Amino acid sequence: MRTGEPLPAVGEVLAALATGLWHWNTATGLVTVDSEAARLLGLPPEQATLSQAQVRSRLHPVDWNEISGVIQLAVAEGTLGEARVRIMDERGRVIRVGRSRFHASFDRDKRSYEVTGSLQEVTEPAPGTSAGRTAVTGDWRRSREAFLLDAGRALAEARSTAEVLRVAAGLSMPGFSPDGLAVFGVTGDRLTIIGHHGHQPGDEGPFTHMALETDYPAAEVVRTGRAVYLSSPEKYKDRYPVTWPLAAPFNRQSWAFLPLTVAGRTMGAWMAAFTYPVAFTPDERSVLTTVARMLAQALSRAEATESARELTDGLQRSMLPKLGPEIPGMSVAARYVPTGGGLQVGGDWYDMIPLPSGRFALVIGDVQGHDVRAAGLMGQLRIALRAYASEGHRPDAVLSRASRFLHGMTLGSLDDDPSELRFATCLYVEVDPTTGLLDIARAGHPDPAIRMSDGTVLSRPTAGGLPLGIDPDADYPTTRITLEPGETMLICTDGLIETGGHDLETGWKRIRTILEDHDGDLEELADGLVQAVHGPSSHHTTGPLADRREDDIAVLLLRRLGDGRDGGSAHGHGTAAVPLTIRRTMLSVAQAEPERVAVARQQLRELLHDWACDDQVDSAVLLLSETLTNVLVHTDADALVLAEVRGEPGGRRLRVEVTDSSDDLPHKRRPGELASSGRGLLLIELLAQAWGVDPRGEGKSTWFELYESVDGSDVA
Repeated sequence: MRTGEPLPAVGEVLAALATGLWHWNTATGLVTVDSEAARLLGLPPEQATLSQAQVRSRLHPVDWNEISGVIQLAVAEGTLGEARVRIMDERGRVIRVGRSRFHASFDRDKRSYEVTGSLQEVTEPAPGTSAGRTAVTGDWRRSREAFLLDAGRALAEARSTAEVLRVAAGLSMPGFSPDGLAVFGVTGDRLTIIGHHGHQPGDEGPFTHMALETDYPAAEVVRTGRAVYLSSPEKYKDRYPVTWPLAAPFNRQSWAFLPLTVAGRTMGAWMAAFTYPVAFTPDERSVLTTVARMLAQALSRAEATESARELTDGLQRSMLPKLGPEIPGMSVAARYVPTGGGLQVGGDWYDMIPLPSGRFALVIGDVQGHDVRAAGLMGQLRIALRAYASEGHRPDAVLSRASRFLHGMTLGSLDDDPSELRFATCLYVEVDPTTGLLDIARAGHPDPAIRMSDGTVLSRPTAGGLPLGIDPDADYPTTRITLEPGETMLICTDGLIETGGHDLETGWKRIRTILEDHDGDLEELADGLVQAVHGPSSHHTTGPLADRREDDIAVLLLRRLGDGRDGGSAHGHGTAAVPLTIRRTMLSVAQAEPERVAVARQQLRELLHDWACDDQVDSAVLLLSETLTNVLVHTDADALVLAEVRGEPGGRRLRVEVTDSSDDLPHKRRPGELASSGRGLLLIELLAQAWGVDPRGEGKSTWFELYESVDGSDVA
């Protein structure tokens, strides 16, 4: 070209360089191509206006998706975009590889992109060469996609900030992996270091509490919300001369600072530093941007989880009591484990209440539900129970008043939402530490269990009423039992029993085994119960917590110390009591409750669970049934059963006493062959080693004894 001649048209120059032009408006969905771009796409070499579908059919599906992501990245960073694409024919075969560079803008009103770019053909590297693992080959794309899937899965599963940082530190990016990472947060107008990897302890000092106005890459990223890429120390020094001396000692060659953005808010910045030069191609920037987005989401979730956990901890500390002062002759231990998920709050609770009489009360309960409302009702109900108990009311009166209180609280919400009606189960035990007497009132709650001094475990059936809040006029009868020296009472919510697919029966068998096998102090027993049901756990407030649970649980254990031989304190931090050679159970059977005869039989079988001769156990159960039935049929009085086992295994004695308030003494009769009754005393005389009837002032006691026989030879 001679001097002074006009320059050729841009289109002529581009055609000479085999470079086409194209323009895409996503609002209209139309793509305009010049003749060279049309030729490269395998179309007739003439200017044309195509639909997105027509252009998409000419590009490899993976590359089309790639272009969409690069356009968004270019707009976000305010840079030119670049992508390599495989161009296909009508049969889906790759006919050439092209490279496109483009400028994109975003119209916020129309929510659309306008993109103008160039397209030219490039030479595809030969398979198997080192250049074969470039950004356009399937190997690099597949490894990048696999990396992003793995990284997304790992970050999604991270449940705390520490776990998120550990995952980020372990990410191995395809083809380029940073050896130094740092996550910056924002507190007020200053940067903070949330965590870092690849640095020595103390290296973060100069960057902690740095003002956001500082000329530092992470501060600029937080201010602007746009990424900063520094591919060499020279670029870092030229752009940030003030803070370059802080970065120079780490001997890194390239840096990427990306915004951590969630819901349009920049919550911090992520730094990836490299010991080798990185060009930060569009593909590499795309990977880093995607990881930064996932990292921001993971940190946001972790922050929300930790805030919720902190709220949960505060709620639990305010709602759950301490066990109070030491109680002479008694040991108490408790555990509360909230359900997994959500705020980890629920309706289970326990309490220990000093009473005006010098006694104390143990309370355990479960408000329906595992949500914040259940926790709120639990807190109010616990306060109400404390107030009624502190007024000196008996257990039945305390539960009656609590039921009316809960019914009144939930009744008003029914007009707005009938599902808001809530009820609560509860067990209230008034304890006399001097005598071991326990007065128990129960509202739809599981019965207590007693572990005797020799390890025998019995469930203690108690009279009960409806759950609290259902009927404001419900009655709650009281059952009295005695906790003997060396014995332990367990009361718990159903979460301890029914976890792991168990029902009340199979779950109780599991808990019973744990109680029988335990050999340690009360605190160890409480830990053992929770850990055996829910697996390894960490301590939290008053006891261990598992990370994932099906239901809340609350556990209370009360042990009566045995004649100073325990060596433990009032809260159970000592050795277990020396086993005694006596076990005892007591049960009342009212005239209006003949079904409790079956309960008494079951209690006796459990008392004799390790008796040497099964025939003797059957005989004892039969004689108890006959004696109880005699009281219920031939008198108008209620019966009290006391069964006691004394001695060492192999030579023990069973004594069963049935006491009633009637003065009518039983007498033997000679029933006819077809008679349906009259054989009770005959059976006692035949099967028992000893028996008798003793007057007791007002009433009498009918008793019998059996002596343990290993082979059954002493059975009468």
